[in-house]
Amino acid sequence: MNQDSLKNFQIGFAEVSRFLLPFAMLWLLGAIGLGWLVKSFFILVGLILVTPVIAFFGFRWWLRRNLIQADCPVCHHEFVSLNQTEFNCPSCSEPLKVENGRFSRLTPPGTIDVSAVEVPAQTLED
Repeated sequence: MNQDSLKNFQIGFAEVSRFLLPFAMLWLLGAIGLGWLVKSFFILVGLILVTPVIAFFGFRWWLRRNLIQADCPVCHHEFVSLNQTEFNCPSCSEPLKVENGRFSRLTPPGTIDVSAVEVPAQTLED
């Protein structure tokens, strides 16, 4: 065992006063009638600690309401986009928009969407 271990444990007045000075200042401010200053300091510290937590949960709630995950109506590639936006499909580059929680093609006015259907060829014999 080291005999000099107690010599290294000495704490001087300078080290103790460094830790006690903030507490003494707060007590003095409260004693002379400036307790509102101390209370406002603690409220400010509380707000600094609580605000990021509230912001995190608020942002998650906003994302849940505004992110739409659906398939592209042209190539059926599934991806995510924000609600009420216009964008291009990352797979086929088709201009799309979000309507009623689904993706729809963004077409100029007067354009009619049609789906082609393959009809088997028949031969007519005379």
